[in-house]
Amino acid sequence: MIKRHFFLIAAAALLVLMVVAAIVRITFASSGPEGAAGPAGGGRHAQQVSQVEVTQRPFSDQIRVLGVARGARSVNITSSTTELITRVMFKDGQRVSAGAPLVELQALEEDAAIIEARAQLAQAQREYDRYKALADRGVAPRVTAENAETALESARASLEAARARRGDRVIRAPFAGTLGLTTITPGTLINPGAVITTLDDTSTIRVDFPLPERYLNQLRPGTPIVATADAYGDEPFSGRIDLIDTRVNETTRAATARAVFPNPGGRIRPGMLLRVAVQQGQRQAPSAPESAIQYEGAGAFVYRIARGDDGSTAQRVEIETGAVENGFVEILSGIEPGDRIVGSGLNRIQPGSPIVVAGQGQNQAQGQPAAQGAAR
Repeated sequence: MIKRHFFLIAAAALLVLMVVAAIVRITFASSGPEGAAGPAGGGRHAQQVSQVEVTQRPFSDQIRVLGVARGARSVNITSSTTELITRVMFKDGQRVSAGAPLVELQALEEDAAIIEARAQLAQAQREYDRYKALADRGVAPRVTAENAETALESARASLEAARARRGDRVIRAPFAGTLGLTTITPGTLINPGAVITTLDDTSTIRVDFPLPERYLNQLRPGTPIVATADAYGDEPFSGRIDLIDTRVNETTRAATARAVFPNPGGRIRPGMLLRVAVQQGQRQAPSAPESAIQYEGAGAFVYRIARGDDGSTAQRVEIETGAVENGFVEILSGIEPGDRIVGSGLNRIQPGSPIVVAGQGQNQAQGQPAAQGAAR
């Protein structure tokens, strides 16, 4: 019986000691160096953050549409007759000049016609020379020499016509450009309209896109535009509006605008889908980096840095945002140029919590976080 009472008393004493130790630990933790932040700290750790300054930046409204790239000149190389191909004089992807021979069609009849025309020309030349000599000596009438001269000119014309028909059996490049792929080989029977290869002049790229009629009074030929392609990510290609169609589509209420883009190296290829952005109405407005903006539902907010006697605190401020360009967000209301806001670590900040600003004074002109790594 005595032993049981002894164990109960010992257990109660141990429990009391544990409770006292817990109270002492909590008391020391709240009054220690980390908890002595004062009234502003409220016993909470100060979060280290980077700051950015709200600055004025140029923004512009953008018209974003889709367009398909076309070469300055593009054509499908075809034949106008049904004939065998005897020679292929190009390679896939070859750069050719205007008039370069591409393929030669079978031309047995044309070759025979040239031989015949040459023979007739030689005969007409001999007769002309003979009658002219006789006419000069007065032996033959002058009219005979004139008839022989006419026959000579006719023979020459017949030879030129035969050569022209022979030349039509060689298909040539109509302009300078780059050839596409082909499956044509010598011995292939080509039919009218069948594509032998493609030829594109890609030194300049044309892009046709719909332009809503409400912008017709604001945009003119020569207006600079920017386009991007999926193949090159967000890399911009600069061009200009070359022409706006004279008619507005009655269904879409848009006119077709044509833009031209320089294409050194042929990086943009015909048929590529381009995202065209036309800027208009440039203006100056307060801005902040995208990393400093927190979105919640349909709204957005930032943490403005407020200084006090006990240090800096983060104040949550609701803002209205506008355009987004080059990593910066247009601020329509809520904060003003010169305000300092938290640039990173937004998800770890509570409104009114104490903060420690790292790297003050750095990168303010550019509006970039001063110490991204410190907040991470």
